[in-house]
Amino acid sequence: MEVIRARILGFCAGVRRAVNAADKALSENRGGQVYTLGPLIHNPVALEKLAERNLKILSEKDIPSLKNEDTVIIRAHGVPPETENSLQKRGVNLINATCPLVTQSQKRAAEYAGQGYIIFFAGDKNHGEVIGIEGHARLAAKEAGLNLHFILVKDLAELDSSINQLSQKGEISDKSKIVLLSQTTFSIKVFDLLQKELTDRFPSAKVISSICPATHERQDALKELCGKVDGVLVIGGKSSANTNRLFVTAEKLCKKAALIETPEETPEDFFSLETVGITAGASTPDDTIDSVEALLKKRSEI
Repeated sequence: MEVIRARILGFCAGVRRAVNAADKALSENRGGQVYTLGPLIHNPVALEKLAERNLKILSEKDIPSLKNEDTVIIRAHGVPPETENSLQKRGVNLINATCPLVTQSQKRAAEYAGQGYIIFFAGDKNHGEVIGIEGHARLAAKEAGLNLHFILVKDLAELDSSINQLSQKGEISDKSKIVLLSQTTFSIKVFDLLQKELTDRFPSAKVISSICPATHERQDALKELCGKVDGVLVIGGKSSANTNRLFVTAEKLCKKAALIETPEETPEDFFSLETVGITAGASTPDDTIDSVEALLKKRSEI
């Protein structure tokens, strides 16, 4: 069997930065408990290994129980400003591992909210990154004495519905200040459709894509890979947005595709293929990718 890796796969820079921050905090900890506020990344394999080193996941309701000697890591997705303020008030050792691209998005959303823009945000409901960005926008609008219009949309239908509702209320017109922003892991294809629809209806609307290059780089690398192999394994957390989008692409373009979190989940029929491609989401550790490849080669030799 020949195993071919996608040209780009696995950890993105933001995730690697967060994992390295957790590794350093655990290694240097001299007392207290090391926490991440919510799961550090969307990968159960990586989280299990960190848990074995006594990294614990903290929920927001448990912030009041923190001690001064504890360490709390803000994950790559970021948090709303009120959450960060609550942690600072507890006097803990606070490590902000928010992805720099997400931090930039937080600042941008706050800037537009503070200027009274209607913000259409292309993103996934209840995603940690979106919640954090909306929190920054909300604070900026409040400080400016303005009402916040932060409208989350995931597709054209939601965009059209939102515009129609605002129109009926008289809250949007050709003279309105409007901007379209995005989650860093949002689909480029869908974002382009949203952009066209919004600017067709409101030509003066601003459009700023915050989609991380890592997202479409992995998509492009997967598309290159599909034509060279008999099947593709997409490795990553099943709750990861970018991993699931890779799997959707693989299903469309490849003869055979499977989404797995661990080597043991590899479907039996993949071991009989002549050529297997491997790609992995931006939260997938290097050693998990290595283990999948090793198992494929080992089983093909039997």
